[in-house]
Amino acid sequence: MACIQERTQHGDAYISNKSNECENGFSYKSHLTKHERTHTGQKLYLCPECQKGFNHKSSLIQHVRIHTGENPYQCFECQKRFNRWGSLNRHKKIHTGQYPYQCSECQKGFSNQSSLLQHVRIHTGEKPYQCSECQKSFRCWDSLTRHNRIHTRQKPYQCSECQKGFSQKGHLIRHERTHTGQKPYQCSECWKRFNQKSNLTLHERTHTGHKPYQCSECQKSFCSKSNLTRHEKIHTGLKPYRCSECQKSFSEKTNLTYHERLHTGEKPYQCTECQKRFSHGSCLIKHERIHTGHKPYQCSECKKQFRQRSSLIKHERIHSGLKP
Repeated sequence: MACIQERTQHGDAYISNKSNECENGFSYKSHLTKHERTHTGQKLYLCPECQKGFNHKSSLIQHVRIHTGENPYQCFECQKRFNRWGSLNRHKKIHTGQYPYQCSECQKGFSNQSSLLQHVRIHTGEKPYQCSECQKSFRCWDSLTRHNRIHTRQKPYQCSECQKGFSQKGHLIRHERTHTGQKPYQCSECWKRFNQKSNLTLHERTHTGHKPYQCSECQKSFCSKSNLTRHEKIHTGLKPYRCSECQKSFSEKTNLTYHERLHTGEKPYQCTECQKRFSHGSCLIKHERIHTGHKPYQCSECKKQFRQRSSLIKHERIHSGLKP
């Protein structure tokens, strides 16, 4: 691409290199050369790990840190580490309480303008980033990048313990807790701990009774979207999963898996205390309460506690006058 020499004073700098593709000017020819790659699509710098290409060497260096796990930039306030200087700078504003960018719609504050722009799209519904493979659109570039890995099957985040790969760093962090046993999320009501925040949120609804997902057909409400999705199949009658042994059909693949264990006799869940085995994880959980003495279900009338919810329901009929 030709370079147009133009000596134009711009503040203290001189613009001597101008792109004839978009008319942008640059102080140095090397900057123009880098810029031209955005027009040509040329990506000279290739990641040796996953072959992803970049048009800037600095972008490749930042990307390689995904594979190496290197986080050279550390916050001196909380010791959290980052793989980019910009990420560290944005993080620091959490400690200073600095949120100079405010949403005009809901007044929520943000530490940087890019976060505000992404947030505003929640109100406008704008999704400017589209997947070229399936045409699904996203509010931010990062979401599109993560989504693209579904199509490419790229899994750049690998567990150092078992070598399992993940497409997102957050998924790797959650997985690693299965090895460490770490459960950082605790219920303030019963002190039960969870390794994922989403599991804690679902659990808390057992205390509050909150059921935000409602069936449009019969108005029955559910505490999770997955429970609603399973319920809706009752109305459609759809049962796409069939047992190859007895031809019984199921609306959920997990139900088919449980059913097939009746034929195979498989019991993959084992009690570490007495070695008794179970075909369902939920049956193991109920069984373990015999050893721990844990009784999570309490009668609101007389405070008596029970190991199983069904036992509590039977007991409550004593107070209501219903026949058990």
